[in-house]
Amino acid sequence: MKKVLKIFIIVLAILCTIVGIFILSGFSQYKSATKDDAIKKAFSDIKSKESYITLEKLPEDFLNAVVSIEDNRYYKHSAIDIKSIFRAIIVNINDREFTEGGSTITQQVAKNTFFTQEKKLTRKVAEVFTAFDIEEAYSKKEILEIYVNINYYGSGYYGIYDACKGYLNKEPKDMTLAECALLAGIPNAPSVYSPNKNKELSIKRQKIVLKSMLENGYITKEDYEDAMKEIDKKSAQTIIIRKNIGEMKDICLYFRDIKEFVKKWSWI
Repeated sequence: MKKVLKIFIIVLAILCTIVGIFILSGFSQYKSATKDDAIKKAFSDIKSKESYITLEKLPEDFLNAVVSIEDNRYYKHSAIDIKSIFRAIIVNINDREFTEGGSTITQQVAKNTFFTQEKKLTRKVAEVFTAFDIEEAYSKKEILEIYVNINYYGSGYYGIYDACKGYLNKEPKDMTLAECALLAGIPNAPSVYSPNKNKELSIKRQKIVLKSMLENGYITKEDYEDAMKEIDKKSAQTIIIRKNIGEMKDICLYFRDIKEFVKKWSWI
């Protein structure tokens, strides 16, 4: 029994040492990234950009869509969400790899502003320390505003203003519920959900965002059904346009073949 207890204590000590090393390394990254009032300076630079847009100029549906799909407990937890962390740990154990991080919106702001996208535990620790500093200095609304302005929306669009103008050719304030859901769903995987890259997957993600909003009480059943109808209508229009473009290509190829035939046999 004493031998088993001794082995347990040794293993526990080793684990604690390893965890301590990761925490110290992450803390060092955090201190290096945030020295000299770096958070205040970084946020000031972000706000000075021409395409920066305040929350007041964004539809409430868009903000609700972002919170619903990215961090539904955003207004209830602090810089980190313990429930999300434990859920991520379980998922990662089941997947046997670091597939889910359980990051809050504040943590994502910290990561996107000060750190790389690499999935390393030390970076995660640094991200957590930075997130606490951000939440101490800024309100939830201020952090959310920064978040939607620094997110990458695919196809070269950084920030919701440029994404809205690029994808929808309209001002953000004029977005419909369905359009809000579309753009809110892209940052999770921009290369996958960009409408310019994969229309089908972007629509699938759009519908997931709407369902999330319905389940979390941000929209009514009627709102959800109206938005779904809008999506289906636009999808049908896209299919018709693609069909017409395909027919035009066939016609062009037909006349090109005739032209080449005439050119080839015109000497007869």
